[in-house]
Amino acid sequence: MQTPPVLTQHVTRRTLLKTGAGLGAASLLPLSGLSANTLRTQARIVILGGGAAGLAMANRLAQRLQGGTITLVEPRETHHYQPGWTLVASGVWNAAKTMRPNAQFMPRGVEWVRDHTASIDADNKRITLAGGETREYDFLIVATGIQLNYHLIDGMSPELVGQHGIGSVYASIEGATRTHQAIQTWLNSGQGKGIFTAAPTPVKCAGAPLKMTFTTLSRLEATGQREAFEVDYMAPGAGLFSQPWVDAFVKQRFDDQGFNRRHHYRLSAIDPHAKQAEFTFVGPESEFTSHHQLREAEFRRDDQPTVIADYDFIHVVPPMSAHEFVKQSALIAQDGPFRGEWLDVDIHTLQHNRYPEVFGIGDVIGAPINKTAASVKAQAPVVEENLLAVMQGKTPPARHTGYTSCPMITGIGKAMLVEFGYADNFAFMPSFPFIDPTEESWAAWVMKDRMLQPAYYAVLEGQA
Repeated sequence: MQTPPVLTQHVTRRTLLKTGAGLGAASLLPLSGLSANTLRTQARIVILGGGAAGLAMANRLAQRLQGGTITLVEPRETHHYQPGWTLVASGVWNAAKTMRPNAQFMPRGVEWVRDHTASIDADNKRITLAGGETREYDFLIVATGIQLNYHLIDGMSPELVGQHGIGSVYASIEGATRTHQAIQTWLNSGQGKGIFTAAPTPVKCAGAPLKMTFTTLSRLEATGQREAFEVDYMAPGAGLFSQPWVDAFVKQRFDDQGFNRRHHYRLSAIDPHAKQAEFTFVGPESEFTSHHQLREAEFRRDDQPTVIADYDFIHVVPPMSAHEFVKQSALIAQDGPFRGEWLDVDIHTLQHNRYPEVFGIGDVIGAPINKTAASVKAQAPVVEENLLAVMQGKTPPARHTGYTSCPMITGIGKAMLVEFGYADNFAFMPSFPFIDPTEESWAAWVMKDRMLQPAYYAVLEGQA
């Protein structure tokens, strides 16, 4: 395959570690945009969600605003470093390495409401909490993350992960641990069939299903009995990854490493006790139209052909969407490819398309890419600058380029650092001269394994 022109230089282990130490955690991810000026205000700002996006915005606004009130709604006491879950499921990390107390990242002066959001009344600028309390706002930041729709696969639930040969890295940190155990059980059997799936919707960390496939292949090869294991990858569309060059690379690698690659098949049902999976053949015509077809009446059509496949291990990727209280609000997209499923924002300013006092950030927004922690790093300064501009009656000046990054693990001990954005059909946007986004390298693996976690925490603290 033809390699696009990317200027890089080779790096030794000593050079990489020296460079990493010199960079510091806060600068390992690009596109930082901290500002020093503060704004006096009496505004009430509510942030929904205390994941990477919500905490990053709370810390940034706490530094930029004088006066006013900032309220963050987040019920969880523990923050999960979800980019590490694939390493847990692969047996490289232990689960404890991915967890920190949320209180560690909560800025002083921000009110932390430990409750779930029940509804958003955008016309009257107020939210209702699960406990029944209502809060009014002048400005709202929706950072609620993503909903896992396991229920759209008949017979499937997250409680099944770790049983009957079922794995799913997305379910939870406990699910990631149990996925590792399920893979190990399969390997210990010395033979059998594994099936890796993908979802017919946008998903958080779109590379995660591929990473689970590649790391499992590494472990299969390490057994010395690779030929005793059959592996299928079932994809609902023609593509495996949104960036075109990486998509072609992954397909070629799957073919070279003996995967059975099948397209236009969606996991529609599972029988755990029989260890059988049902796949619906959705056909090429369903390509890129499935975002709004997740509504259950549309998702379970009876007129499509199905196939039944036996498995010894299966990795399940659930369909995903915004949370129900977002989908049921006026803030949800009303038309276009994200209608009914994702928050309706301008993908460059991140301002809501119909409610100018509302901004979105992170996995919840309707955008063609951008459901990664690296995207939050790039989006947070844009939301910060544009929100402060709107608070002063100005036009939002900052624009998000769509920058996102995926440390694509291609085996245990090697990876590709893939960075790209909206422009030029998702063209590469490499940040580090010593890492070629088109080559597998030990350097990219070290970035994923050792250096990105402290950079992530710096983003949460508003330092990057």
